[in-house]
Amino acid sequence: MEKVDFSFVIPCYCSDALVGDVLNEITAVLREKNEYQYEIIAVNDASPDQVLDVLKERAKINKNIKILDLAKNCGKHAALMAGYRYSRGDIIISLDDDGQCPLEHLWDLIEPLENGYDISIAKYPVKKQSAFKNFGSHMNNLMACALLKKPKDLQISNFSAMKRFICLEILNYQNPYPYIDGLFLRSTGKIANVLMEERERAVGTSGYTFWKSLSLWLNGFTAFSVRPLRVATALGGIISAFGFLFGIWVVVSKLLHPEIMAGYSSLMAVLLFVGGMIMILLGLIGEYIGRIYICLNNSPQYVIRERTNFDL
Repeated sequence: MEKVDFSFVIPCYCSDALVGDVLNEITAVLREKNEYQYEIIAVNDASPDQVLDVLKERAKINKNIKILDLAKNCGKHAALMAGYRYSRGDIIISLDDDGQCPLEHLWDLIEPLENGYDISIAKYPVKKQSAFKNFGSHMNNLMACALLKKPKDLQISNFSAMKRFICLEILNYQNPYPYIDGLFLRSTGKIANVLMEERERAVGTSGYTFWKSLSLWLNGFTAFSVRPLRVATALGGIISAFGFLFGIWVVVSKLLHPEIMAGYSSLMAVLLFVGGMIMILLGLIGEYIGRIYICLNNSPQYVIRERTNFDL
């Protein structure tokens, strides 16, 4: 396939009122520098609204707009992986379909790639999202710092650009449950942040529910690190040591004060605490084993029903 300069990858879900404006803005920004060839890969993640119809109408007018129609909803990160696989650009730009990514700063986003960096990511001082999503982003950031060794001052957001060799490295990940943040961090250490302001969402609300956010967090928690299992081992050792010391304390107390009655409440508290910890740790191990089983079954990241404008 002939390469192009820029590939824009847009996962689309419940944005039929917004995605058309995003496509218009991309073409308007690129008209500022006509020397670049581009393609826009819009991935319909089995959206229940009219996104696919909007995209097909635009694709008839502009052959640079290409569509991947997924057979079922696979999540934003799997949709990005689908777009990456069909991209041809020297630089691959990921953005959302809701118009919140400040495309007027596109050239600022790309500049670090011309100065030795492999990935460039927008950094928002204030995220224009709900308190729930802010809390989820904060927890995801803590997890990435603790388990994936993400630098604390690095922010990973929905508007990013990367060189082609990074895209090819990311595509080596064939397993289900892709997690783009983790794939970025394991591919290179040369990641730059570009300060810009995120826009308000013009229409509607985000399609990210609590369960989708939790599932994404679990992907990052289990897919790219075994530290949780090591923490579980250390925690088991600490609890065992605590139980041993507590047992010595009980024996000594009984020898020094024979009148002390055996404590039902303290015994039940210890049993419930230890039993609860065992169940949590077994659940964690089970999560790892379950994901290994699904990977061995060769579950696909995504299934494409139809492609539009890719044969041109």
